[in-house]
Amino acid sequence: MTTVVIVDDDDLVRIGLRTILDAEPDLRVVGEASDAAEALTTVSRTRPDVVLMDVRMPAIDGLQATRLLLSRSAQPPRILVITTFENDDYVYDALRIGADGFLLKRARPEQIVDAVRVVARGDSLLFPATIRRLARTHGSPRSLSGTALTDRELDVLRLLAAGRSNAEIGVELHIGVETVKTHVGNLLAKLGVRDRTQAAIAAYDAGLVRPDPPSNEGDTPLR
Repeated sequence: MTTVVIVDDDDLVRIGLRTILDAEPDLRVVGEASDAAEALTTVSRTRPDVVLMDVRMPAIDGLQATRLLLSRSAQPPRILVITTFENDDYVYDALRIGADGFLLKRARPEQIVDAVRVVARGDSLLFPATIRRLARTHGSPRSLSGTALTDRELDVLRLLAAGRSNAEIGVELHIGVETVKTHVGNLLAKLGVRDRTQAAIAAYDAGLVRPDPPSNEGDTPLR
């Protein structure tokens, strides 16, 4: 059973999300919060697997709440940012500090359920085309020159940030999936990040992936 806490200052949004998630046999909402301060208390009390975190709230916003949740526990919950707008600058910053993905409030019920399951099992949910647009506007330059990445690791990082799965990276680079996993693990350690999402953000910030997607590029999630 995957447990969830919903954090949003809109009562109707919380009710809608609870209704969607509680209808699934493997998901259970164990708490709600209407602001970030209440979220910290609720998460501490219920210890959920996943937090759905609105990024725009009064007083302490979702960005600061995400930072606090990740810093206060050795095993913090997975955090899925929810937002109204694709180009919300808060989203990029939340991903940079450690959120595991983001979700639009207008997403279909099945997309919301799938997103929670994806992050709950330890994967990241990232939409490369949207993140590229955010990076173009909100990214800040970051150098990777001191991280001592090998040429192969740089190749893997570029493909990871472009939304390729481990299997797809393996095919493109002509290496096995287990080798890809080893490279990804090395990347996370060298970059000092905890998951693929943060590694992808680092790649965008360093300019290893162009922020502008090709015009025919879809926006399938990176997992």
